[in-house]
Amino acid sequence: MTHQPNLPLLTHAQAHSEREAIVDGTGVYRYGQLLEASARIAAALLGPRTDLGAERVCFMVAPGFDYVASLWGIFRAGGVAVPLCVSHPAPELAHVLDDAKPSLVIADAEHRDKLASLAAERKLPVLEPAALRGGPLPQALPALTPERHALLIYTSGTTGKPKAAISTHAILEAQVSSIQRAWEMSPSDRLLHVLPLHHLHGVLNALSAPLYAGACVEFAPRFDAAVVLQRFCAAPALTLFMAVPTIYTRLVQEAEALPEAGRRELREHLQRFRLIVSGSAALPVSLLARFEALSGHVLLERYGMTELGMALGNPLHGERRPGSVGVPFPEVEARIVDESGQALPEGQQGELQIRGPNVFAGYFGKPEATRAAFTQDGFFRTGDVAILERGYYRLLGRESVDIIKTGGYKVSALEIEEALREHPAVVEVAVVGVPDPEWGERVAAHVVLREQSTLSLSELRSFGKERLASYKVPSLLRCEESLPRNVMGKVHKPTLVAAWG
Repeated sequence: MTHQPNLPLLTHAQAHSEREAIVDGTGVYRYGQLLEASARIAAALLGPRTDLGAERVCFMVAPGFDYVASLWGIFRAGGVAVPLCVSHPAPELAHVLDDAKPSLVIADAEHRDKLASLAAERKLPVLEPAALRGGPLPQALPALTPERHALLIYTSGTTGKPKAAISTHAILEAQVSSIQRAWEMSPSDRLLHVLPLHHLHGVLNALSAPLYAGACVEFAPRFDAAVVLQRFCAAPALTLFMAVPTIYTRLVQEAEALPEAGRRELREHLQRFRLIVSGSAALPVSLLARFEALSGHVLLERYGMTELGMALGNPLHGERRPGSVGVPFPEVEARIVDESGQALPEGQQGELQIRGPNVFAGYFGKPEATRAAFTQDGFFRTGDVAILERGYYRLLGRESVDIIKTGGYKVSALEIEEALREHPAVVEVAVVGVPDPEWGERVAAHVVLREQSTLSLSELRSFGKERLASYKVPSLLRCEESLPRNVMGKVHKPTLVAAWG
């Protein structure tokens, strides 16, 4: 037992104790303050015990210092951290509480009421981080081994009930260190954080990896495109930004509406950024081009999953290929296989499979789902269809929702969407397969149109036939006011399929 941290993420923090770590609406905090607050929280969670023994601790805390202190405090007490989404409705929160089976819940004053009844029904104590970090420093904390469970992150649930992916401390360290190396993060970096903190993109890429490197993370209280653009142009200068395509769409729309002088100033400031990254959903090539025109930056598109952390990415130095998710991260193996599991050569599409120290330990409480997720030689079955082209991987979509089987052909919804986005009346588009007794599935397009625009199916088909093989052109069309999305901005395609009855 020791009161000193023995986890790599936290030992790195010790080396930067006097540097700024977190900036939020309440102040500026150093790494030393984070370490002290997390130690006090750990002591309070333990009480008379010496180790939480991998008990799950759910927490709902606003982005900022208390969030990080709570996360680290749970780690240091020997618990398994389970972040809750602050915007989820009660049924989704109830699912996590019932599935993770926590011993207690941490909630700040802003979110305590939202959890109170759910916690009371399950006889779970609800503790506030401010009170926890107000207690004494511990005499000793458990010495944690790398194979101990550390974090449960729930999948997005776009194709079924969310499952909890288990990361050990060793897996987290592998994930975080590979990001830090691949993107050359350092103490001189400063990142603006705008992502949800119940998802791996927000917890790992945009928070844990910068902190591992000794960088400073600023938290925006909520995403507002105009406010974010203003921050891009303010001091102290930012060097890193990470977001999802939906956020970049809103930023581009806001920036394109600026007067010429405003766009020029924004471009000057953005050119000082070291790296701007997109992930969590496919990045439309058209959006990449619009962002480059505004900023001078080619967005770095990468590929990861809740179960993987980051697995593939376009290079920091070298060609960033539009429409591609790049090459494997350090120590990550990738392959494309056919339906029988045989490896395919470059140029042939199949399932993307991943193996490496970054891959999760399994689904919590679901041994059968865990076994089904891996091949006999230890590769994780991503369920994503991809193709290797000139050394770079390109995603065609998820087998379950983005690969449409129509008339004996397999077609990529993502490819069709990319083509239809070029239509001048289309703002957003999602393509799904609708069950059909004759064709197997029919290709259906759901589009959001520009104001005062109209679009008929015949017009869309004529446009599509100029750009796509005839069997890829949608035979069904619905014009929507908006597309259903989850909190990470991914379109929830099962909802669209269900709309066809």
